[in-house]
Amino acid sequence: MEYRTLPHGGEQISVIGLGMGSIHNASPSEIADTVRAAMDAGVNYLDFAPSDAAAFEPYARALRGRRDKVMLQVHLGADYSSGQYGWAIRNPKLAIAQFEKRLQGLGTDYADFGFIHCIDEDDDFDAVMNGPLWEYAERRREDGTIRHLGFSTHNAAIARRFLATGKMDMGMFSLNPMYDYTDESAYGQGSANDRATLYREFEAAGVGISVMKPFAGGQLLDAAASPFGAALTRIQCLQYALDKPGVLTVLPGVRGLADLEDILRFADATADARDYSVIGSFAKPADTGRCVYCNHCQPCPEGIAIGLANKYYDLANMGDEMAAWHYRELSRHAGDCIQCGHCDARCPFGVAQSARMEEIAAYFGE
Repeated sequence: MEYRTLPHGGEQISVIGLGMGSIHNASPSEIADTVRAAMDAGVNYLDFAPSDAAAFEPYARALRGRRDKVMLQVHLGADYSSGQYGWAIRNPKLAIAQFEKRLQGLGTDYADFGFIHCIDEDDDFDAVMNGPLWEYAERRREDGTIRHLGFSTHNAAIARRFLATGKMDMGMFSLNPMYDYTDESAYGQGSANDRATLYREFEAAGVGISVMKPFAGGQLLDAAASPFGAALTRIQCLQYALDKPGVLTVLPGVRGLADLEDILRFADATADARDYSVIGSFAKPADTGRCVYCNHCQPCPEGIAIGLANKYYDLANMGDEMAAWHYRELSRHAGDCIQCGHCDARCPFGVAQSARMEEIAAYFGE
């Protein structure tokens, strides 16, 4: 398992996490076995927003004796008082009671990440962030009941409002090729270019992204259901998300052990299996022409890490001094480009990388 570092705190987070939205499809014993198997495989970042409260006890059973080995993402605003998932963000008293009840049910006295849950509208953001629920979250952050503050949203504009608070360590955001390149779903709000810029804003702010809906609810895995008319694999979707700036972990939902086994195959997948460059043939021309750091242009004859050079340049342009430092630490730089055109011919997103190398070299004074 690969791990990435949380900018605010330094914790090492597994690049594959565990989403719980569909786990209720399994029996209680399989739920517990699935959580244990994930931890045994090195998964250490677990979401806790199942669709059914019946998942609570087996989930807690799996954590016994191993709570300190994992990080839990627990939501402030998810309501299970009826036994099914509900939304209580506008009812702070209920949201707080439900949060505390879930910690108790999980056999823990803290959440590694306390998430303001599923804010997609400005009115909801204003109500929560100027009300008792946010005041509670900050108090719990101060006393250690919540180790890190975070949020979940499907809306790029709302994500920016959370980032602007300067209080967030992690944001849960819906990220996949369908949402980035089509307007097929309300979950994919924002243009491709705007969403790409948002991912860089996360990284520049030092706020990690935990990715939800990496398969678009399974639509991307089914040619008949995909808006592209072609299926991608789970491995391609996972790699696509992990290549985006700011992303620390991807949280695919699992329905049991079979789904978990499919997802864990990512760890041993070949470069060819991870290659998602076919997306370039799906995307509309208006949404191409920008580097997505997919590295399909490799290998560069001069040894330039073209994807990283682009990524660090984009971040440095946004004022990220650390990104500029990382760029200068690369063994080969944009100024080493010999304009052979190899990368131009291979880029599936229509980026004129050779011209881009000149632009990057000029920016860094090479």
